[in-house]
Amino acid sequence: MPVGNTAGMMMLMTRFLEGVQRFDLRMLLWFIHARHRNLWIVFARTVSKSGDGWMQIVLPSLIWLLDRQHGAILFITTAIAFAIERPLYWLLKNTLQRRRPPEAIPSFTSVIAASDRFSFPSGHTAAAFLLAGNTCLHYGAASAPLFVWASAVGLSRVVLGVHFPTDIIAGMVLGTSIAWLVSAELLFGVLPLF
Repeated sequence: MPVGNTAGMMMLMTRFLEGVQRFDLRMLLWFIHARHRNLWIVFARTVSKSGDGWMQIVLPSLIWLLDRQHGAILFITTAIAFAIERPLYWLLKNTLQRRRPPEAIPSFTSVIAASDRFSFPSGHTAAAFLLAGNTCLHYGAASAPLFVWASAVGLSRVVLGVHFPTDIIAGMVLGTSIAWLVSAELLFGVLPLF
């Protein structure tokens, strides 16, 4: 590739990333200054706590109790998917090292303290969409409310000021992709269960 093309591509990439950063900042500030902010914060705290990880154990376990055959498959695919997602999420977060909003924006304070230092991708969102996506692949439209919940978990992290919107989008893509890949592997017989 000629040097001129490389410089041009780098300039385009820099402009693109600056545009993404401006979008993130505008959206974050819109959420922070939204009307009825205190009600949003109460809602966001509750929903964010539901994304702390216990749902990813409780829901597949309950489904397994209610549906022995298909529930066991859901439980196993969820466990396999999380065994892939958690290290990948950790690797991305600690390699990319995107600062959280309170560190990136002068005089900005989040509503809660984040559990770790970096923000990209959102682990809460990735885990919620992994659960929603995996359950949907096994139970279809009956699991659609889980996508509403997963979206609310992602939104709550922005409202609480610990993530930018693109952190949420990346978490959504990460969780959904891993759920699909693990379920597809099982459905096509690459990873035999029994």
